[in-house]
Amino acid sequence: MIILSHIKKDYSSRTILNFAHLEIPEGIHWLKGGNGSGKTTLMKIIAGINPFDGEVSVDSVNLKSKPIAYRKLVSYAEAEPLFPEFLTGTELIRFVQQTRQASNQQVDDLLAHLDIADFIKYPVGTYSSGMLKKLSLLMTFIGDMKLILLDEPLITIDDEFMPKLLSLISQRCEAGVSFIISSHQQLPETHFVCKGVLKIENHSANFTLL
Repeated sequence: MIILSHIKKDYSSRTILNFAHLEIPEGIHWLKGGNGSGKTTLMKIIAGINPFDGEVSVDSVNLKSKPIAYRKLVSYAEAEPLFPEFLTGTELIRFVQQTRQASNQQVDDLLAHLDIADFIKYPVGTYSSGMLKKLSLLMTFIGDMKLILLDEPLITIDDEFMPKLLSLISQRCEAGVSFIISSHQQLPETHFVCKGVLKIENHSANFTLL
């Protein structure tokens, strides 16, 4: 479902990623690697955020030849999200909804499921790190995408929110959405089972089915 070919990414004179070919099938996959190994860089390449050498496609849609169509298929949540402090959570949600042409019903269902409607009316500059993370995760699920990238989704969220997030991941997976999840914590498999591990080591990425 995800194909990466001749991937190379340098920062100044330092090589972060350099590998020839990688194919990742549908399902939920765990991205592993040490600090500084390139996990976030790889996610941002797949998300279409970072420039890079090589080719990436999702469901046969190539990022470089069809950038708009590609980005409609992929959603990405950063480990430490930042938003303009003067905007409210509601304004950000509606912007993402409009951009991804999502229905009011989908947004309302997400707000009800994740239960964050009590603070989104306030400017995000007043949010704690946990509130920012919850808002970011909710916006990641808005739209009709085929792949969701979650970078350290379990940090800064409380114990009450975690099962809501995990059940949402499970629901979307059952509907045909794939996930790549980066986490230093063991992924709890009470709601879903990871199908494979994507590991980055020595600038190269390897995928193994579990």
